Amino acid sequence: MTAALSLGPIGQAGMSMSAMTAPLPQACAVRLIDRRTGQTHRINGSPLVLFTRSPDDAVAELLAGRDAAVWEARVEPIGAAPRKIGGRQ
Repeated sequence: MTAALSLGPIGQAGMSMSAMTAPLPQACAVRLIDRRTGQTHRINGSPLVLFTRSPDDAVAELLAGRDAAVWEARVEPIGAAPRKIGGRQ
C-alpha cells in the first residue's frame, strides 16, 4: 500500500503555489518632492530616491511625520512592464 503525500499549499521551493505563479510587481522609483519648489528632496546634495517593488509602502515611509501641505511623493515606473512567462510581447 502506498500513501500519497500531500504538500498542501506549500510548493517545492517553500513558497505558496500562488506566489510561484504570480508575476512580480513592476519596479518603481519613489521620490520625495517639496511642493514649494517642485524639486526632489536632497540629502548631502544627492536626491532622495527609493527603488522598490512596493511603492505604497515606500510612499507611506517617506511621508510619515511630514506635513502634507509641504511634501508629496511621486512614483515613476522603471523600465518596461514585466513579461508574462511563456507569452509573447
